[in-house]
Amino acid sequence: MKNDFPIFKHKQLVYLDSAATTQKPQIVIDAIRRFYEEDYGTVHRAVYSLAARATQQYDAVREKVRRFLHAREKEEIVFTKSTTEAINLVAAGFPLAPGDEVLISAMEHHSNIVPWQMACSRTGARLKVIPISDTGEILLDAYKNLLSPRTKLVSVAHVSNVLGTINPIQEMAALAHAHGAKIFVDGAQSVAHLAVDVQKMDVDFFAFSGHKAYGPTGIGVLYGKKELLQQLPPYQGGGDMVDTVTFEKTTYQQPPLKFEAGTPMIAEVMGLGAALDYLNQYGLEAIGAKEQQLLQEATTQLQEVPGLRILGTAPHKSGIIAFVIEGVHPLDLGTLLDLKGIAVRTGHHCAQPLLRRFGQSAATRVSFGVYNTSEDVDALMRALREALKVLL
Repeated sequence: MKNDFPIFKHKQLVYLDSAATTQKPQIVIDAIRRFYEEDYGTVHRAVYSLAARATQQYDAVREKVRRFLHAREKEEIVFTKSTTEAINLVAAGFPLAPGDEVLISAMEHHSNIVPWQMACSRTGARLKVIPISDTGEILLDAYKNLLSPRTKLVSVAHVSNVLGTINPIQEMAALAHAHGAKIFVDGAQSVAHLAVDVQKMDVDFFAFSGHKAYGPTGIGVLYGKKELLQQLPPYQGGGDMVDTVTFEKTTYQQPPLKFEAGTPMIAEVMGLGAALDYLNQYGLEAIGAKEQQLLQEATTQLQEVPGLRILGTAPHKSGIIAFVIEGVHPLDLGTLLDLKGIAVRTGHHCAQPLLRRFGQSAATRVSFGVYNTSEDVDALMRALREALKVLL
């Protein structure tokens, strides 16, 4: 699989930061270039042949995403610029009132915290936090106790971007619905690693970013149940999201176009379609199995390092390992690893409350993608041991 990615042909690189963003396979690069060279035109706005072909291809990717997520209808698929924008879109329009409650977990990325804080501040609703265990798992009993008739929305990560924990979304959705609440799932860390079926999980909203799934930056997806998208107000105003416009009144398109104001990210959508083709080519089951093998290999070897502590030891994890080493600052470690061609993430990982939960302000994170191998794990460990000779 590594041969599918041009960057590895040009650089001596062990890339272990796929949770932040993935490298791009040739098929994605070619799809974007081919669109610009051969088929570039605007969508939904013109009848000339270039525009017609672009519109056909654009709409075909929406159907491709529908199948990928196992949604009922392609009208339930909204193109956004990112997971972050998708969360903000729903947070800006979801009906909340004083006394209502929104639940998030203690392991959330800032993108799944701040928009809900803003929504609660604007509406008078309250934000409540579901605690997690020392192993990095949501405490389901505590979650059940927090649910009440006041709960209007639960918003949680499918997979933690720091701990790698895979949350029991189907069970959490059923519990939320039993209390009359809706559930939003941040799938940024799951869609490139796990098969996702939004109908089976029975989630109300689900979002992911293309760039974390081998696609380009600047494109994301919001899935929403059709009836809920119809109830949400538009997020932005402009071209293509309108039906009729007068100076006195404007009427809007039906979803998804209601939420896609302005000229969309057309080339990026083409790249996303190619990225999904790439994932389907190898199959998420095979990809996930390979990443689980690497997770086990790396976990076993890292646990042998004196003074090293892994944050998050849940039995159900994706290919993410965050760790701290006593007496070593993550930034220093990341810098020395980079000198050996090893790319890892250091810092608070846009999850400061979670890091504080574990008594830390920063950590080093290793995360796997389809291009990683056992040799990459071995290279990481060699470079880590050499770096520790300097730092300790």
